[in-house]
Amino acid sequence: MRLYLDHNASTTIRPQVIAAMADAMAQTANPSSVHRDGQKAARAVEDVRRVIGRLLCARAEDVIFTSGGTEATNLALHSAIDAGGAKRLIVSALEHEAIAATARASGLPVETLPVTPAGLADLAWLETRLASWDVGRDGRPVLALMLANNEIGTIQPVAAAAAMIHAQDGLVIVDAIQAVGKIAVDFAALGADYMAISAHKFGGPQGIGALVAACNAPLSRHHHGGGQEKGRRGGTLNVAGITGLGRALELAVAELDQFAALARWRDALEARLKGAAPEIEILGLGAPRLPNTLSIAHPSWKGETQVMAMDLAHISISAGSACSSGKTRGSKAGLALGLGSDAAEGLIRISFGWTSNETDIDTFARAWTAAHTRIALKTAVNA
Repeated sequence: MRLYLDHNASTTIRPQVIAAMADAMAQTANPSSVHRDGQKAARAVEDVRRVIGRLLCARAEDVIFTSGGTEATNLALHSAIDAGGAKRLIVSALEHEAIAATARASGLPVETLPVTPAGLADLAWLETRLASWDVGRDGRPVLALMLANNEIGTIQPVAAAAAMIHAQDGLVIVDAIQAVGKIAVDFAALGADYMAISAHKFGGPQGIGALVAACNAPLSRHHHGGGQEKGRRGGTLNVAGITGLGRALELAVAELDQFAALARWRDALEARLKGAAPEIEILGLGAPRLPNTLSIAHPSWKGETQVMAMDLAHISISAGSACSSGKTRGSKAGLALGLGSDAAEGLIRISFGWTSNETDIDTFARAWTAAHTRIALKTAVNA
């Protein structure tokens, strides 16, 4: 039997979600149709919009359904550029490629907001940069800052950064994809103009997400079609996927206290791995982190090799972000935190989920320690 410890990449879909989606798929209607069946489907969509608004402290009418987190973050960034008049972008060093690559492709100058060695956005740098910001030359500042990092789990000071940006009449894009369903998220309190979520990170289906856009946030249209989502995104709505998103969000938010308890397992596993291999570095120590996420960097054991060793032991983990797997360069988060290239290439991520249990710690610790011992012995023999 395999042990799955890569829940930040995609977590297990909940059975209640599957049941809700099956019921939705059994209904034959387009939510844009005016007849009774169509209106029933439309009501199901609006019910989920209200669920998102209620659980994430946003207005239901500000929720735009998308195909997932990548589309949501892309829509936010393009809107800030096309409708918001941005001329320069500030992107944190920890941002997912869905934001970082889109920013680079925009053709606008992109400045990198550095992070501290603990993995938190450097607000002192941001304050200094904004002090010299010239709106006439630079346009309104646009900041992309994720709420919780997907690789190391650090929770970013979004509200403080947003206050600084808004003092300059700027816009803030928040990738909350790893945060929603794992910690309490309050869109209003964050002060963000845009916030992206994705269902498969909190027990929903893949291929469905949403962008929450504040009522005064500029929006531009990139999906033309039949005028769905109040003309903000064309295309027939994925009623079953939206239903699954809503049910998964309800279940995940109801279990936030249980999810928070995963921090005890994370800390216990950190201690065991550090005891077995003192040379490893634990990323994000000293910073607030997601309770389920543990990232370690080994200076002489490549992350991809560790992933393969665990896969042979029937355990699934990742070498950093799943969306960057297969690349030979060091972890983006590790490099941003100032790790050397060897240590950054030796980063792995272990992430628990709602299906995890306490025995998973022992199973993983034993398998990783055994593999580490074999590697150490082999290195000693070849020395």
